[in-house]
Amino acid sequence: MEGLVDPPMRDILTRIGGIDRCVSEFIRVTDTALNLSTVERFIPEMHRGWKTDSGVEVRPQLLGSDPHWLGVNAAQLAQWGAPAVDLNFGCPAKTVNRHGGGASLLREPEVLAQIVATVRAATPMNVPITAKMRLGYSDTSLTLECAQALAESGAAEIAVHARTKMEGYKPPAHWEWIARIREVVAVPVIANGEVWNLEDYLRIRELSGCSAVMIGRGLVVQPDLARQIRCHQAGAALHPMSWDELQPWLADFFVQTRERMAD
Repeated sequence: MEGLVDPPMRDILTRIGGIDRCVSEFIRVTDTALNLSTVERFIPEMHRGWKTDSGVEVRPQLLGSDPHWLGVNAAQLAQWGAPAVDLNFGCPAKTVNRHGGGASLLREPEVLAQIVATVRAATPMNVPITAKMRLGYSDTSLTLECAQALAESGAAEIAVHARTKMEGYKPPAHWEWIARIREVVAVPVIANGEVWNLEDYLRIRELSGCSAVMIGRGLVVQPDLARQIRCHQAGAALHPMSWDELQPWLADFFVQTRERMAD
């Protein structure tokens, strides 16, 4: 989530706990190779083994539409030690889609396949290539074809935000569509979209059939949501964090953000 889940936010959320893995804000790729300072700005964790201070893995995410340059940059990230490279085919932002990136590519399954295949071929096999998609651009007519294109061209797993680009973030998310995607691909699928509390988490797993769930805005709104989920999985109950409990974390976040802006 551009401008939201940045290094200070990742640090705070992973220290609160319950998170297995983070994906960076998307890094735009045009017609050039990224330099080290750009990646360092997005993912300073790269100098700590691509992990937050609490030991949670951070994977870089690339956004673009040029297969060659996405491949070049994925290979460079692998050389710098990235544990995996994620490709963004889900961003609904108008500026991104106007330039042929993000969810706009869901209108062209053959381009999705070309991008993933090129990136996969350019990157060592021990570095997984993963993908994030939505259900489509304006409708679901190509949903299954897009998912198959990603999986069959080399994506090791697919995270699915269960809405189209045109639906944006308007409720509801269509979690049942994720189950349909799972039926046509042979790679793990991660469910995403409209998970705000423990009940939503249990429901999205039930309807999608997924064992893994990606949480974005819901975790920012409720920073201990992942920890609540982890406690539930362990058979324990955990009440949501109170305002008094949250305030020290907010103060820490403020200090980190101020220092980052000063740099």
